[in-house]
Amino acid sequence: MTRGRVTRFGLQIPSFTYPGISDDKLFEKIAEIATTAERSGFDSVWVMDHYYQIPTVGAPEEPMFEAYALLSALAARTSSVKLGAMVTGVTYRNPAFLAKTVTGLDVISSGRAILGIGAAWNVQEHEGYGWDFPSDGERLSRLEEALQICRAMFTEERPTFEGTYFRINEALNMPRPVTPGGPPILIGGGGERRTLKFVAKYADASNIFGNVEGVKHKLEVLKQHCDDVGRDDSEITKTRLGGLYIRETEAEVEQGIGEYASRRGIPPEMVRGYVSAGTPQQVVEQVGEYFDAGLDGLVFNMLDAYEIEPVVMAGETLTKEFG
Repeated sequence: MTRGRVTRFGLQIPSFTYPGISDDKLFEKIAEIATTAERSGFDSVWVMDHYYQIPTVGAPEEPMFEAYALLSALAARTSSVKLGAMVTGVTYRNPAFLAKTVTGLDVISSGRAILGIGAAWNVQEHEGYGWDFPSDGERLSRLEEALQICRAMFTEERPTFEGTYFRINEALNMPRPVTPGGPPILIGGGGERRTLKFVAKYADASNIFGNVEGVKHKLEVLKQHCDDVGRDDSEITKTRLGGLYIRETEAEVEQGIGEYASRRGIPPEMVRGYVSAGTPQQVVEQVGEYFDAGLDGLVFNMLDAYEIEPVVMAGETLTKEFG
């Protein structure tokens, strides 16, 4: 099934630690970020599927919402943005239950759900919650079975599947997805031997990481996998997840990057290696390089989304320039 572009510009909300915001006020702030992103031109909103905060963002003890409860609540506050987890860990849920959950989000949001999924990686969460953490190879094998089950649950009335790790038997998934063919499936990760091969075989979208040259290489590998299975790679929406820091002046950018690096105890150059940072025009130039590399869209997380104004500036800048 050929689909349109899954997303052009997405905003990922990875942190729920905001100055002066207590736990009982957290959701309202998150909803404000999401609705601002929608009004400003972002076409998708994402959250992480984690139970502890991850090391690159903050301390494990910082607040984390269960992804699909939060996305369902955001569905009631928004009207047009697509909603997904960047990305769901395959080890955290039985895949039939995951398909049921994402279908529910699709119905609640009137057809705006995306199933983002990957092999999972955070050992600390698995140990804390009592989940097994299999080898890399087994997690990838589980991912492939989960992809087949989720697609079947989205498209078939009573699918049956018998795999090495998972099985379903004439599984019912009612109500049916609102999106024709079910929510689009995005696979997160750039593993060249298996993950990108899974994208070619099963996915509607692929999210990778890296600089411009790294992105070009991953897209070349993906195209080869598509050629191998007889698929046109233009059918797959190709995105990159990265940070974004935008301000009116270069001096404000330098100050903000420096302050963030100081809080995290890391060199400013490390922040710049991950974050697209600059004035609106500088950000436009950086984003343009990624599109020239072959991407169809970009998903950003912002160091300062809780301040709201940067979300407005980013959304309006990107959509004005790139549509």
